[in-house]
This record gives sequence, C-alpha cells and structure tokens, in this order.
Amino acid sequence: MSREIVNVICRTFPGAEVSDPWGGGHDAWKVGGKMFACIGAAMPGVSVKTDSVETAEMLIETGIGVKAPYFHRSWVNLPWGTPKDELRHRLAASYRLVRSSLTKKAQAALDPFEERLALPSRVRKRKRS
Repeated sequence: MSREIVNVICRTFPGAEVSDPWGGGHDAWKVGGKMFACIGAAMPGVSVKTDSVETAEMLIETGIGVKAPYFHRSWVNLPWGTPKDELRHRLAASYRLVRSSLTKKAQAALDPFEERLALPSRVRKRKRS
C-alpha cells in the first residue's frame, strides 16, 4: 500500500475530494465536507473512521491497524503493509459511514455507490438492463 494506491481508491468514490487542510503534505479525503480518510505527512499509513470505538479496538487488537494519533478513538491507522483488499474494504466502509451521516439532500446529490463497489462491471451492466 502507498499514498498513490490510497488516492487511486478514494478517487473512485462518488463526491470524494482531497485537500491538504493543515498544510505540510497531508491528504485528507472528504465527502460532503466530512473526512473519511487521511494520510498524514509523517505517520506511515492511512487513517480511517470506523463505526465505533469497539470496532477500532478490535482492529488494533487483531493487528490490522494501530491507534490513529490526533483522531477520535473510533479511527484507526492502517499501516502501509496492509493488504490491498483489506485497505479497499476499510476505505469503502469509512466512506459509507461518513456518507450516511450527510443530509438526505446531500446524499441524493451523489452518484450511487454500493453498486459500483459491490458488483463486478459485467454484473452491473446486466442489473441495469
């Protein structure tokens, strides 16, 4: 995993935008103005939001992530060695969680997400027919 891979994955999420709000080389990925992933300037890895402190603790205890410094306890940092499938899953889960907290109007303004992530392209085409 690298900054480039994280950015490629996050770029595919509808309405996702990247910025450097604190300066110094951070990549803060947001949807609807709310952050769902952050790559720090110094700490290796990407920090993502989880649905609860308990989920974050479980990910830390099982060695998938580490405590994300400067973030709420429901966030974890996924080190650069995280497998790509796990990384994609955690980024998508964080995106979904933050997106679901947006107003219904803001959510409606975004392209559908679940279909794009969950289904292979050949299945998506068949489903839309």
